[in-house]
Amino acid sequence: MNKKYDIIYAPIITEKTAMLANENKYAFKVSPKANKTEIKQAIESIFNVKVESITTANSHPKKRRVGKYTGMTNKYKRAIVKLAEGNSIKFD
Repeated sequence: MNKKYDIIYAPIITEKTAMLANENKYAFKVSPKANKTEIKQAIESIFNVKVESITTANSHPKKRRVGKYTGMTNKYKRAIVKLAEGNSIKFD
């Protein structure tokens, strides 16, 4: 599989991230091992946009229970990407 698609998992689409889109910021679920430079290169090559800045935050696994079984949720990294003026991403 192509490396850029191994870094970017999916866009995060919620009410809060929809409000961020008005400020030209978009949120993505990315690989926990990826750094900001790799995320920037992947976003720019996949969507053909110019990235201005990136903010990342790690989401730690949480305990969950279904009946008598316990487990942990997956950990992931959230990246909020600010695009340069005049660029935008459409999620269809």
